[in-house]
Amino acid sequence: MAGPDHGLDHAATIKISTNEPLSSFYITPCAMSGGKSLPSISFNGEQIRNATVLQARFDDQIPAASYEVKCYDCHVVNPNYVAEGTEGWPAKTGKNMTILVAVNGCVKFGNIDEAKQRGFSETFLLVPNPVAAANKQRAKDVKEWLIQTQNFRIVV
Repeated sequence: MAGPDHGLDHAATIKISTNEPLSSFYITPCAMSGGKSLPSISFNGEQIRNATVLQARFDDQIPAASYEVKCYDCHVVNPNYVAEGTEGWPAKTGKNMTILVAVNGCVKFGNIDEAKQRGFSETFLLVPNPVAAANKQRAKDVKEWLIQTQNFRIVV
């Protein structure tokens, strides 16, 4: 599937360079019928209100980091997802789905030569971008997939 690979490559780039705001990788903040807010972001067990708050955390509290992805895996969760307010992509594209992406690896915070290597696990639920689905064509500056749910955890 081209969608998940493209998203992973792009996500790895954004963690190294903050030229593009993290919020551009997430769905537009909203509330579900039960009052739960989306996107749902968990960072080491702490619920983060939105991607802008996560960006501030990276900018203000977390030192520079080096990530080494050891493995990733993805699975279709919902093969018939249609972004709200759209008719979805044409069925032949295979883009009307939600995708669970699991990433594991090692991270070093601070001085890379002196920092202790720690394991991390990160899980994303990707959904079709409603802007891309509404246009039914790929635009260079519009991401096809956005993060609806994210869970990051230092595991070692």
